Amino acid sequence: MDYKDYYKILGVERDAKPEDIKRVYRRLARKYHPDVSKEADAENKFKEVQEAYEVLKDPEKRAAYDQLGSQWRQGQSFTPPPDWGRDFEFTTSFGGREDSGFSDFFSSLFGARSAFRGQRGGSGFGGFSSAGEDHAAKIQIDLEDAFRGGAQNIELKTPQLDESGRVLVKPRTLKVTIPAGVIEGQKIRLAGQGSPGAGGGPAGDLYLEIGFKPHRLFQAEGRDITLQLPIAPWEAALGATVPTPTLAGTVDLRIPANAKAGQKLRLRGRGLPGPTPGDQYVVLKIVLPPADSPKAKELYEQMQKELPFDPRAEMTRAE
Repeated sequence: MDYKDYYKILGVERDAKPEDIKRVYRRLARKYHPDVSKEADAENKFKEVQEAYEVLKDPEKRAAYDQLGSQWRQGQSFTPPPDWGRDFEFTTSFGGREDSGFSDFFSSLFGARSAFRGQRGGSGFGGFSSAGEDHAAKIQIDLEDAFRGGAQNIELKTPQLDESGRVLVKPRTLKVTIPAGVIEGQKIRLAGQGSPGAGGGPAGDLYLEIGFKPHRLFQAEGRDITLQLPIAPWEAALGATVPTPTLAGTVDLRIPANAKAGQKLRLRGRGLPGPTPGDQYVVLKIVLPPADSPKAKELYEQMQKELPFDPRAEMTRAE
């Protein structure tokens, strides 16, 4: 995926004021509008200009986009940082339109946008009221919290424009109930926590996308959990019962005799809870004791002499 420098596309500086961005956008939109433009590749350029303006006109998205920094260049291969946009709140709809022609770059940063929420009655101007825009944010939680669930206080950064047009980031704290068994990428809806509605209309909603903080033992994929379990060579060769961590606590895992490095064992139902609970997969990692004493060296030398073992036998076998 290519990085898009929205400032370069519009031809404005990174500290450009909103009114300057709007003025440049209008000029470029007229220049490249497919119905009237005679420029080469006008339609694609028009789409690029539209996309750049959708981000830079919106204080939330502009502030989030600016977090990426200025070290990226237009067209450079790009992957969003793992923690990009974490705990950052931004609107997810624009002006009542539902556009679908934006690039993969846009979608990777801001996700799919909600459709126009419409008018929900009321007594606003002309007898109409409109709902506020939805907001979205990414939060990261501990894997244990996803397993157990519970209430958490989270702090979100809400960008706003001051009187001079500068973007100010103001924090706000919300109490959120994390359901047990939530998975990475799942969204939690907080009704009424988006933008206020106009003319007495209802407020928009806030959607929190769940991410998991790195864990020292476990990796999650959907509801399944993976753990690398170190075992001694004799435990792998002879078999053993080994205490094994799970999200619910330690359990005894039976290691079969002649187990191999990388072998995967399954603990059914020991992953994240849900309608169908996930499993925990235990990947065996054979750890050799160091030959750091005369006794240890003697045992290794004895094994070398007495065990008919060639670790590279498969490499020399005739086809």
